[in-house]
Amino acid sequence: MAWQLHYTSARSGPTGRAGFQFVAETPGLPEGLRAAVTPHLSYRPPPSAPLNPDDGELGRFPVTFLYDRAGERALLLWCRYLGQDYSGRYGNFFAHAVVADPDELEGLRPAELWRAPLWSPHPEDAGELPDLDELIPGAAFEPEMLAEWLAEACPGDDKDAPYGLLARLMDAVVAVLGQGHGRVVLVADDVEQVARWIAVVSYSLPVAAAARMSFVTYSADPGGAAQRLVGTTPDVWASAQHHTTALLSIDLRHAAGGAGTSAEAGAGRFGWTVARCWQAQDFAGLDALGELALLEPDRVDPGVLDQAAGLLALCRGDAAISAEEEAAVAGILTRHGRAVPEWVWRDLVRGVPSIGFDLALAIHDWARDAGARDVAGQCALRATVIALSDPSVRDRLPAYALPAGSHDGLAPQVSAALAAAPDLTEAVRVVAVAAGAGAVPSPAEVTAVAAERAETGAADLPTALSACPPGAREPLLTGVLAGLAAADEKTRHAVLTNTACDLLFEQEPDRLATTPAVGLTVLASVGHRRRDRRLEVTGELLRIGRGAGELDPPLSRVWARPPTVAECLELLEAHSGAMLEHPALSVLPSRTFARSATSGDAAALAEAATLRLAARTRTLLPGTGAERDGAAVQAYADAVTAERPERAAAAFGSMIGAGASPRLAEAAFDGAARRVARRDPRFRAALLAAASGTVRARLAAAWTADPVSSRRALARPSLRSAENARRNELVEIVLRLRMRGITEPSLEAWARTALSRFLPSRQLEAHFSGDRELRGALRDLIAETRGAGRGD
Repeated sequence: MAWQLHYTSARSGPTGRAGFQFVAETPGLPEGLRAAVTPHLSYRPPPSAPLNPDDGELGRFPVTFLYDRAGERALLLWCRYLGQDYSGRYGNFFAHAVVADPDELEGLRPAELWRAPLWSPHPEDAGELPDLDELIPGAAFEPEMLAEWLAEACPGDDKDAPYGLLARLMDAVVAVLGQGHGRVVLVADDVEQVARWIAVVSYSLPVAAAARMSFVTYSADPGGAAQRLVGTTPDVWASAQHHTTALLSIDLRHAAGGAGTSAEAGAGRFGWTVARCWQAQDFAGLDALGELALLEPDRVDPGVLDQAAGLLALCRGDAAISAEEEAAVAGILTRHGRAVPEWVWRDLVRGVPSIGFDLALAIHDWARDAGARDVAGQCALRATVIALSDPSVRDRLPAYALPAGSHDGLAPQVSAALAAAPDLTEAVRVVAVAAGAGAVPSPAEVTAVAAERAETGAADLPTALSACPPGAREPLLTGVLAGLAAADEKTRHAVLTNTACDLLFEQEPDRLATTPAVGLTVLASVGHRRRDRRLEVTGELLRIGRGAGELDPPLSRVWARPPTVAECLELLEAHSGAMLEHPALSVLPSRTFARSATSGDAAALAEAATLRLAARTRTLLPGTGAERDGAAVQAYADAVTAERPERAAAAFGSMIGAGASPRLAEAAFDGAARRVARRDPRFRAALLAAASGTVRARLAAAWTADPVSSRRALARPSLRSAENARRNELVEIVLRLRMRGITEPSLEAWARTALSRFLPSRQLEAHFSGDRELRGALRDLIAETRGAGRGD
């Protein structure tokens, strides 16, 4: 139902009073309706209008045609200036208001009621107005007529200018509708022009959005108007601009608007799509836009309308749509699925060969659910082709079954994607996509690509292998190893990281033996870092079968830290022949012995395992430095374990005469000397007596070396006591040698120095007082020492 109200200035209205009042209305007006209408009932002429207009001039005053909401109902208002009222005073106007239930405007845009037959030319005197059963639109704003008007709206050469203005106007209106506040001001000399533009905007919006777009064709206060689209005149706007600058205005007198002439210039997708439809008189396109916008009916969102326009562009095969727009469209299709009109899916299928990834997925899902297997297969193929060349979407590619016969057609795209892959990992991911689609490239092609990437260093081998389909692993590794073999050493080492070397060693040991350039690098890296695998790595290096010139550098790196005795024994038993051929290995027993000799007092040299190693070294490595070092180790053990002094003397002689490495020989001799120094003086004297002069001199030097400073010895009683005991033993050794007729100059000089002091000599006399022979030899030595001191 629709109610009518007339409002004007009357001498005597229904209430009997004079002035502005409702002079006629439909009986049964709902409560509160007058109060809802009243704020809209005003009219102020433009500033430039004549103050005392005649009838001809009154016809040129702008008409106010208003649409707004009065609660849940629609408010429509037609208001024109009358000039004088009943008293002859100017300022009177007549407003005809229609308030309609929502269903009365179903299928009708409010702008269509411009100059409709329902508007009364003057107020009724009867006081009662009929209710309106139907709101019949006027004939002035048929879409075809508006399209013709737009085409002629710019009389100059720029026929596109009105459409550029329309595109920007649509964007502006949609923006204020979306944010729920603000207004767009249309400035024109002729209110008819304002009404036409409002009608064009209304036809361009979805029906629900048009119902939310309040408007007024003329307002003398555009800054205070409550409507979203407000028309006014240039003189009003000139005055309003001094009071507000927050309004968006479009001057309809200049169609180009100073912002470009094409529809696309400065406008969004929805705005210029609307403009194109009007330019082509494509009313079906406008209807389609409205239908697509209904997918999101609860809001007027510029983004949603742009997406609807993008979807329409895709349906029509527009190649200019951006990837971002296409992704947004795919989101609409995914969200709404079966609610999307059937014609959309049919139209989209035509563009499958050129659509983007997300859209291909969306259409595929629709086609699958609709039973359109051919279309689903085309979309699966399209998504696969995109994933081959676009790394960003590969993880989102479902496992599609491609149509029969499409695999061969996919081969060129696979080859192109492989050729474009910047590194080995990307190449493998291309292979994985192809494999998932059942179009695995040939082993030769995989091998060639892998070799090229590896040779240039563009290869993260662990990552690539982890992503590689099982069926492509063998050709991939073949290519990688071939590429690395052909690469320069710097590149090879850069690709063969620790992780890559460990992986190849654990999973592909047989391949390393057949690719020496790679195998040597890998094995050297693993053996150097992983001591528990050194023996195994050594065996693999020897299996490569290269000479010492090639194998010794990696072997040296593997054994950069000397082997333990157990490792060296195992290595010797397993590879004694190779140890003779490779200096890097033959020196290992010597290094093991040297480490044992330099730890503590070299006691480890006498351990059973070390002695076994020495024996096996002498047996299995004859004529080598290791054999001589083994002999020195055995001599050390003999020296420190000999029961007879003569055998100990012989062992010491063997140590310095075995030809062992200087470091080992010195450490072993010194260690044995320290160990023997624990034996009693009688044994040590007999040892010196049986030894050669060289051995005797070295042992004397080792035993007389001052282990602690005299100051420390004097400061600590325990040290002083130990030093006295050592002195007593060494003097006893000298005395026993003298008794045998043997003199060791350095040792005797040391004893004379000790006896030159009064207290030590008295202590020694006391120490040897119980042994007649030693006491006599001591007195002789003391006398000689003192006589030498006096110069006798």
